[in-house]
Amino acid sequence: MSLLEEWREYAYSLDTNQKDGQVFWGNYFNVEKGIYEQLLADPDKVVEGTVEELAAKYNTTLSLMVGFLDGINDSLKNPNPIEEMEATTKVNLGFDKEKLFYNMVEAKADWLYELPAWDELLSEEKRKELYRDQKKSGTVVKEKKVGRNDPCPCGSGKKYKKCCGANL
Repeated sequence: MSLLEEWREYAYSLDTNQKDGQVFWGNYFNVEKGIYEQLLADPDKVVEGTVEELAAKYNTTLSLMVGFLDGINDSLKNPNPIEEMEATTKVNLGFDKEKLFYNMVEAKADWLYELPAWDELLSEEKRKELYRDQKKSGTVVKEKKVGRNDPCPCGSGKKYKKCCGANL
């Protein structure tokens, strides 16, 4: 079983309504926040290393580092091969700032997208725009249905039922 499969099987099997699940995820979110604070402090520096080296660098377990890499992967300029990742796999954390902020909003991770470091990285206007764009992305907008007696949308001037709707 790959590291990622082990992480997902264990982490997502925990019940967040139970004490052990709350403790686990509380610890994970603190570790995650700490790593992001360090990454956002110097966003132009691309952090690289093996999975186990990064776990040691950020003072966390291999398992939590795998979870972090799973979470950040969609925000990286060059995604890591997380599906077949091993402890010795070289990875990089070169992230796209706007994509990362957008994905944090999507994950409803307010403890991350409200970090003070964002004030220096993205303007307040840009953050609001990304926030709005992400929230709108989940909104389904239904188009108005053409009624049988409405003018045909093809522009013929006929009623829909006598024109394009006749074949229905």
